[in-house]
Amino acid sequence: MYRLTDNLFDDVVEEPTRAGFGRGLKAAGETNEAIVALCADLTESTQMHHFKEAFPKRFIEMGIAEQNMVTVASGMARAGKIPFTSSYAAFSPGRNYEQIRTTIALNNQPVKIIGSHAGVSVGPDGATHQMLEDIALMRVLPNMVVIAPGDSIEAAKATQAIVDNGKPTYLRLAREKTPIFSTDESPFEIGKAYTLWEGHDVTLLGTGTMTYQLLKAAKLLQEKGISVDVVHVPTIKPLDDETILSSVRKTGRVVTAEEAQIKGGFGGAIAELLSEKLPTPLMRIGMEDRFGESGKPNELLEYFGLTGEKMTERITDFVNNTPKYHQGF
Repeated sequence: MYRLTDNLFDDVVEEPTRAGFGRGLKAAGETNEAIVALCADLTESTQMHHFKEAFPKRFIEMGIAEQNMVTVASGMARAGKIPFTSSYAAFSPGRNYEQIRTTIALNNQPVKIIGSHAGVSVGPDGATHQMLEDIALMRVLPNMVVIAPGDSIEAAKATQAIVDNGKPTYLRLAREKTPIFSTDESPFEIGKAYTLWEGHDVTLLGTGTMTYQLLKAAKLLQEKGISVDVVHVPTIKPLDDETILSSVRKTGRVVTAEEAQIKGGFGGAIAELLSEKLPTPLMRIGMEDRFGESGKPNELLEYFGLTGEKMTERITDFVNNTPKYHQGF
């Protein structure tokens, strides 16, 4: 059983997922000398400065040259190193997608691409810096693993887990503080999804920090008499088909939530899975074919309907107006 924090809804502790990455990378560097770190002039913002300060000879500041950064990282991987690259997701993979595709994915080099400041919760920087297409971009690349940790504790675990997976990997992180819902004892394994809340009326699938918003929605829906499964899916590629489909067979309805474009993103991945293996009514919550805007992070999440309260309204309507799918029907 997945262990949730005791203060899930009251006195909630918050921390950016990027902070967990910074701790996780430093810890990994202490036990594996093959790890090297490359950054595109955003060392403190991406929290890579912890590694830089601990291992200055294994850190390379690339300057504002994201395309060069991942190309150099690919070469270092070929030479036997385990490179971690970091920048804002708007720039990596946003600016250097071709170099990631050609030098890393095509050659199956185990470079770890850290895309920080993803989603609309970047806030005042606005649409140019609110990377919403990265899940779609990265999950279609052959060989690429795609992970969106739910909180800072899981981000630290994911960072350490990807060190030895031997694959090109994209780790998606947020800028803003977000609630911590997992604990040090909570499991994390690449390719695994976790059931956090059990019910029978609808399956709520969340990735990244949106999983916490679905937990808030689950509590509110329970008060309305709607029983839900909440399944946390930190690994977007490869998906944990077994866990996801097991929940869907029970509930017969599905909702996905992501702080990204639903077309081609996490919702798109679930739509593909269901259409091929278990056709089921699906509602996707996320960014619907539009760019973000400038504003405070919480204001933007509210505006785009990405809070637990806003999602509760849509999920209630979906459940009340959508018949369940029954296998064999």
